[in-house]
Amino acid sequence: MGSRLTNGKGGRMLKSYRFSLMEGVAFAILSVLIGFVGIASVAVAGTTIKIDGSSTMYPITEAVAEDFQASKKGAIKVTLGVSGTVGGFTKFCRGEIDIANASRPIQKNEMKACNKAGIQYVELPVAFDALTVVVNPKNDWSKTMTVAELKKMWEPAAQGKITKWSQVNRKWPDEPFKLYGPGPASGSFDYFTQAIIGEAKSSRSDFTEFEDHNAVVQHVAADKNALGFVGFSYYAENQEKVRAVAIDNGTGNGVYPSAEAIEDGTYQPLSRPIFIYVNMKAAEKPEVKEFVTFYIKNAPSIVKRVHYFTLPPRAYTADMEFFRTKRLGTVFDGFIPVGLTIDDLLKREARLYEN
Repeated sequence: MGSRLTNGKGGRMLKSYRFSLMEGVAFAILSVLIGFVGIASVAVAGTTIKIDGSSTMYPITEAVAEDFQASKKGAIKVTLGVSGTVGGFTKFCRGEIDIANASRPIQKNEMKACNKAGIQYVELPVAFDALTVVVNPKNDWSKTMTVAELKKMWEPAAQGKITKWSQVNRKWPDEPFKLYGPGPASGSFDYFTQAIIGEAKSSRSDFTEFEDHNAVVQHVAADKNALGFVGFSYYAENQEKVRAVAIDNGTGNGVYPSAEAIEDGTYQPLSRPIFIYVNMKAAEKPEVKEFVTFYIKNAPSIVKRVHYFTLPPRAYTADMEFFRTKRLGTVFDGFIPVGLTIDDLLKREARLYEN
C-alpha cells in the first residue's frame, strides 16, 4: 500500500514537495551567497587610501593615484588633499591619513607628535625637485640672481625697507617689486627660507602667499615686477608664462634648474629631495601595501612625466627594501638639509640600510 502511495498521485505530490523544498533551500543558499558577494563588493568599492600634504609632491602622487585606480578598475579609491607639508604631517601624526606627501624631511616637532600618537613610519624619497625662482618674461634685468640678492629681498629685516629692485641691485629698475610664494604651511617655504635666509620660516611677512603653486605662477605671469618661487614642475608646465632665474651660489656663475644641474649637483642651494611617508600600521592593509609598491615601481616614469627629476634605479630599489623590511624613521634627524645632492641622499640612505 505504501508503494502504491509512492507511485500514485500521492507519490507525485511527495516528489513535487521534495523538489520544491530543494528549490527553496538552493534559493536560500544562493541568496546568502549573493548577499555575501554584495557585502564584499561594497567593502571593496568603499576601500579608500587617504593621502595629504605637499603641493610640490601633488603632481607626482596625483599621477600615481590615477594610474593605480585605473589599474584597479575603480575598486580602490585614493583621496588626495593639498594642505601643505606642515598640514599633511599634522594629519599624518594624528593617524588621519595613510600617507603624507612632503617636500622636505619630517621635523623634530612632527617626529615628536608622531611618536606621542604611536605613529611609526617609513620615509621614502621618490624624486628630486629644483625649487625655481620665477619672474615675468618682461623682466629683462634679473636673469641671474645671487643668493645674497634673494636674501636681501626675502629676509625679515627687508620688510617695509627693501621694496624696489634698485635696492637689491643698483643696476636694476627703480620700481617696486611684488613677492609671491607658498606660505608657512608649505615645505617649500620651509626649504626656501632655510636655503636662502639660513633659518626655516624666517621671512618677511608682507609677501602674497598661496598654497597652490599654480596661483604663484598666475600672479607672476600677470605682473612685470613680480617674483616668486615654485616647484620645478609648475615652472616647466608654464614656461610660456614665466621665466626661470639662474641662481648664483657664490661662484660667479648663474645656474638654471635642469636635469643636468640636478645630477651634477650644481643647482644649489635650491635642489632638494621630496618624499612620501607611509604609516606602517596603515601599510598592513592590502590596498595601502599594493599602492605603495605600485608607487615605487612606477615612480621613475611618472616622475619624469610630470617634470620632476628621477632618482637612480638603486634609490628605488632601496625604497622597496625599506618598505618591505619596515625600516622605520628618518635619515635626517629632524633637520632640513641644504645643498644635498643625489649622491649625498643615496649615501644617507645606504647608512640607514646598513644599520
